[in-house]
This record gives sequence, structure tokens and C-alpha cells, in this order.
Amino acid sequence: MYNYKKALNLFEKLDCIVLKDEPMSNHTSFKIGGPADLFIEINTEAALLETIKILNEFSILFFLLGNGSNLLVRDVGFKGAVLKLSKNFKNIRLTERKKIICGAGISLSKLCLFAENNALSGAEFLWGIPGTVGGAVFMNAGAYGREIKDIIVSSVHITKQGEKVELNKNQMDLSYRHSIYSKTKDIITSVEFELVESNQLHIREIMDNLIKQRKSKQPLDYPSAGSVFKRPSGNFVGTLIEECGLKGKTIGDAKVSEKHGGFIVNLGNATCQNVLDLIELIKSTVFEKTGILLEPEIKVL
Repeated sequence: MYNYKKALNLFEKLDCIVLKDEPMSNHTSFKIGGPADLFIEINTEAALLETIKILNEFSILFFLLGNGSNLLVRDVGFKGAVLKLSKNFKNIRLTERKKIICGAGISLSKLCLFAENNALSGAEFLWGIPGTVGGAVFMNAGAYGREIKDIIVSSVHITKQGEKVELNKNQMDLSYRHSIYSKTKDIITSVEFELVESNQLHIREIMDNLIKQRKSKQPLDYPSAGSVFKRPSGNFVGTLIEECGLKGKTIGDAKVSEKHGGFIVNLGNATCQNVLDLIELIKSTVFEKTGILLEPEIKVL
């Protein structure tokens, strides 16, 4: 066990907000999760570098939280530090060559609005996804046939040893719901995107149409973590789950959405174990009836 009080004193001297035993249910779209020993909101790159130095010095396990929209946290919580990028990691600007550079902590919705306001097209598919830029790059987020890899130029990250590194698109190992960060767990601090000039009204029309599709097909009225499973080749998860008679199936307060079988929703008091048990039931049932093994897309902390 690390020296909790000594580490806490060091963190509180930084330009950070430090919370003790913070319920992770307050920070995930699933509204599920026990307490993290430490929850640290980091405002500057200098503070991030110093935080990593302290974490390494005390051998404290840490996890970087985005918007918590693709995350399921265990009921026992997290024995370590959860880091959240704030303030200076939410900046966004346009370069002279009309490329967008933004902090990893900025929301995808703000990225989309910034692109729209500057008459730049290509990021519309991200409109309505409740995540951050850093989280989207981490998992190469995508929708409607488009992915982050289609618009990204480069990223900057901090390694767990405190080194600052820049990667170009070709170095990022981007594939379906995967990037190099899935392996390294380095902390993305900023990202550069290249979009194309277009008509602002046309961009807004695309965004409006996409959000209508999301609202009509997805259970946005209940807490969830989005699509639970990765899409198997040649099949659709929601269709497979529906054909296996699992729509509406519940374990505790975790329920397979009747609106979209690829979502599990929290009816109010679902636990992490409820969700995990339901995921296993879905996987085993679908495999037994179709021979297809579903792979979860959500991350478990």
C-alpha cells in the first residue's frame, strides 16, 4: 500500500483538484462504479508531468478518464488514482492551413461545433457521441461508416515515464476500435485533425440528420455506455441479440434495451456485476445459437 497521506499532500500542492474516495458513478455515463482512492483533475501539462512523477514515485496505479462514456467501473471502485484532464486540455484552435488542433479533454460535440463554425466538413459523424477527443482517438471511435483515422493527422501524448511524444497517423496503429494507445495506455494531450472546406448549412444538415438517427434508434433516455459489443464481420450485434430472444432481458437493474439490442441500460440501481453477468449471458447465448463470439467494446476498470 502506498503512503496515502504523503502522496495526497504532494498532489494538493499542484494546480489540481484532488478528491478522496470519489464515487466513479458520478463520472460514468452508466452511473455505475465504486470509489476511486484519488480523483485528480489536472489543469496544465506541467501539472500532468509532475502528477505522473509523483504517481511513479509512490508506485500508484493510475487511469486516465475521458468522458466515462465507454466505461464500466467495478463496484469495489479503483485502488489508485483516476486522472481527469481539465482547463488547458480543452483548448481548440485553427491553424493557418485550416487544420484543427485541440486538447484531448475537449468534447466531441465542441469539436463538431467548432468545425461547423469554420465551415469544415468531415467530423460530422462524431456529432452526438458523448465522449472526449482523447477517448475517441484511444479507441478509434466511429459511426456511420467513418472513423477517427479518416480525419486525424497526429497526436501528442505523455508516456507513463513522463516523456512527451508526437505520433503521426501512420504510427498510431489505427484499426476498428483500436489504436496504439489501447496497448501503451499513454496519456493523449492534444490531437490534430484535417477536414475539408464545405458549406456551413450543408454541414449542419448532415449533423441534424445524424442526431435524428441516433435519437430514433438508441436508448438515450437511460444511462448506458453505448454499444456494448464490437460489430462482428458480416453481422449486426443488435440483430443477433434480437434473434436470440434477448431484447428486454434483465439481471438486477441492468437491461438489454428493447429499443436497440446492442445496448445495455441502467434502469436505476444496476451494479457493475449486474452488467457483467448480463454481458456473459448475451455472449454465451449468441455463441450457442449462432456460433458467433461477441467481443465487448466497453472497457472495464
